[in-house]
Amino acid sequence: MQITLEKIVPEPLAEVFNPQSEVWNTTIRFEKGKNYLIYSPSGKGKSTFLHIIYGLRKDFQGNLLVTGKNSQQLSAEEWANIRQNHFSIVFQDLRLFLHLTAWENLLIKAALYAHTQEKELQEQAEFLGVAHVLHKKAHTLSYGERQRIAIIRALIQPFEWLLLDEPFSHLDSANTEKACKLIAEKTQKQNASILMTSLGAEQSYFLNFDEKKLLG
Repeated sequence: MQITLEKIVPEPLAEVFNPQSEVWNTTIRFEKGKNYLIYSPSGKGKSTFLHIIYGLRKDFQGNLLVTGKNSQQLSAEEWANIRQNHFSIVFQDLRLFLHLTAWENLLIKAALYAHTQEKELQEQAEFLGVAHVLHKKAHTLSYGERQRIAIIRALIQPFEWLLLDEPFSHLDSANTEKACKLIAEKTQKQNASILMTSLGAEQSYFLNFDEKKLLG
């Protein structure tokens, strides 16, 4: 699945976006099989960028083409199919159900798919060092623990594109390396692509990116 941005500028940034941006107000194609890092300082629209790709925002100028179709013309059913089978995402704010346990957060997603077994979820939690918090309420976890649960949850479903919004911001180097290893393994297994945001081009962490683009 190819993703194409044609002269997109979010309405809130229309008057103030950086003209040196390699993403806004340009034509850019994200090809399946490649990994991309989109970087910029805080407040330049990184989350907005991923929300547009994921179909959560429509307040922008220009065109977003997904599977060759204009995103504004996709039906709710088509978007649901894209999010269920083609796009998976780790939001910057994670969007876990805080009143549920970490394990319940994973099982809710797993119940929708036959893609990942409970045993595998347990193994991933052990690998990322969060097995001991699986039965604790999500609101009691540290933010770094929540990030690792959100990463496991995103990997439950099948996907062609994994969208990551500053996913390692609260992880130390050792935990980031483990998370990257798991992400790389799962994306390579599905011949999927990564589209990740970061504060800087040097923050590639332990993932290999084919292209790095300045957002703003």
